[in-house]
Amino acid sequence: MSTPPAGTTKKGFFSRNDYLAPLPVPTGEKPCDVLNTIWRKNEVFLDIGNYSIGSAVMVLWPMVMLFALMNYITPDPMIWGGGLIIVGIPILFVVQGLFREVPLPVRFNRQRREVCVPRDNGEYWIVPWESVTAAATQQSSVSQAGKTSMGLLVIGFENPDPNATQDNKHFSLGFNCGGGTTAMALWECTRSYMEIGPEAVPESRVGIAPYEETQIGSLIVDLRKGDMLNVLWGIFCITILGTYLAEKLQDWKLSHPPELPHPDIIEWSKPLPPEQWAKRSPELEVAIAQREAELAALVENELA
Repeated sequence: MSTPPAGTTKKGFFSRNDYLAPLPVPTGEKPCDVLNTIWRKNEVFLDIGNYSIGSAVMVLWPMVMLFALMNYITPDPMIWGGGLIIVGIPILFVVQGLFREVPLPVRFNRQRREVCVPRDNGEYWIVPWESVTAAATQQSSVSQAGKTSMGLLVIGFENPDPNATQDNKHFSLGFNCGGGTTAMALWECTRSYMEIGPEAVPESRVGIAPYEETQIGSLIVDLRKGDMLNVLWGIFCITILGTYLAEKLQDWKLSHPPELPHPDIIEWSKPLPPEQWAKRSPELEVAIAQREAELAALVENELA
């Protein structure tokens, strides 16, 4: 499946598509794991997952608070009925998701320059890193409430088996990060890991954080410091945005991120001697050099 060259941007009246790979050239953005997609990072591989029960809670919680406030101001069975229909059904899906196993992450092996893609049927694809596709898509709409934008980072993989059935040839991960520069920064977490190294990307924030970094812990720390602005913001996040519940559910499901259990993948994930590390293709070397020159020229123009 052909895509425009990496670094290409196509803009429509209410849309924007940024093509990021192949080949995986720099985007110019700093790596930022806005959705806590980095589940495990070491010198050999990076595990990327898109399970985020916390995000679902933070979408639903404000709606629950809104219906509760509306019913408090104007008690009406219609409000409760509307709330149950609009919010109740998504809540059931969230509860159902809590009792399902966390999907396995996609593993990016920087020493082999390959990607392990686990599938639902127990199959594993081993895909060349430079064949991975990535695009940031953004759609906008205008209404009486103003302009709203939604977007995704989509990372795609092709089944290396030439005899694969039509419904088993493609697989993609979608991340609801808003598209545009945010999606580029999220993609840079993976690209920078593979092309620069583990030191270039953030540490994993999945799992149980130290107490002072939790919602309640940071609130108490700010209170002891007398930083009332951050205290008020923390209370707002916990009560109105539902960050405390989101944090606890996320910790429950991802305190120990799932491993890839297949013996072949365990062997594939072991470190290699440096002389056996795979190298960039000549095409990627040229593409990265050209992209870095373009980005440097843009910076010079902005400073001029």
